[in-house]
Amino acid sequence: MPKHVFMSDYEIITDGGRRRRWSSAEKLRIVEETLEDGASISVVARRNGVAANLLYRWRRLMLDGGAVAASGDDNVTSNRAVRQMEERIRELERQLGRKTLEVEILKEALDKSRQKNRPGSRSRS
Repeated sequence: MPKHVFMSDYEIITDGGRRRRWSSAEKLRIVEETLEDGASISVVARRNGVAANLLYRWRRLMLDGGAVAASGDDNVTSNRAVRQMEERIRELERQLGRKTLEVEILKEALDKSRQKNRPGSRSRS
C-alpha cells in the first residue's frame, strides 16, 4: 500500500444537477471522434463529458440516419403522435370532401334558379 496518494491519480466527477444541451456541431464532432481507428466510445465520452450511453445513441442515429439525425436538436416525434396526426388529416380530408360536395350542389341549385328567373323562360303561371 503506498504511503502517499496523489490527487492527480483520481478523477472527480460532480453532478451539475442540470442537463447539458449539445449543439449539432458538438454532437457531430464527438461522434466523429468515435469513428477514428482504435477509438473507444467510453474514452471519447469521458474525455468530452458525455454519458457513454448517450454517445452510443448519437452514433447509432448518425450511422442509421446520417448526420441529419444526429444533429437534430428538436424533440423526436413518437409513432403514436404521427398516427394521431395522420388520423386527423384523414378526418379533415373527409370534411373537406363533404364541404366541396355541398358547394357543388349549391352551385347547381343556383344555376337552375337563375335559369328559371331569366326573362323569356317559361313560367308556371
